[in-house]
Amino acid sequence: MTVHPLFGGAISLTLDGEYLDASLVRQVPDNQEVLLARDSDVSVILEVLQCVAPETDARAMEQGVRYHFDSLAHDNSAVFSVVDAADAVDGAARAGETPAPATAHGRQTVPKFGKHAQEEQVTIYVALWRLPAKNVDLVLSLNDPAGRATAAQFRAAAASLRIEDWGLFP
Repeated sequence: MTVHPLFGGAISLTLDGEYLDASLVRQVPDNQEVLLARDSDVSVILEVLQCVAPETDARAMEQGVRYHFDSLAHDNSAVFSVVDAADAVDGAARAGETPAPATAHGRQTVPKFGKHAQEEQVTIYVALWRLPAKNVDLVLSLNDPAGRATAAQFRAAAASLRIEDWGLFP
């Protein structure tokens, strides 16, 4: 297990396995941190996005995590997308504490290398931390073309995420 300091150490995330910071090999948007597994095609992305809705009750959190899953499907040009399971609790937290995330996982069929003639099924895991006071949805996604990661492994990674410096969010 390795702790990864993200956004200059403002957020920490613990992952099982060895990951490379993608910004060392390609351009990464300022609102993202991207980690690439050294031994597979797995990628882990943490995004700081504008809050979709301010509500943090379990129902709103499940809707939010499904929204972000569907948004990834759109961004991935998926020809097929399904959420196999979603789990949400009340995402409210006391000031200065990292809230509990909502999680979802499912499958997307996406063009391989942008070619619809070569499609592959990718297992997608998504976690959402809603920070309404900061107008932020913090979204973690794990993309696993080989389907080797398990929901339990992703939930453990999501549970490890800590906001260390709230100054990241203006």
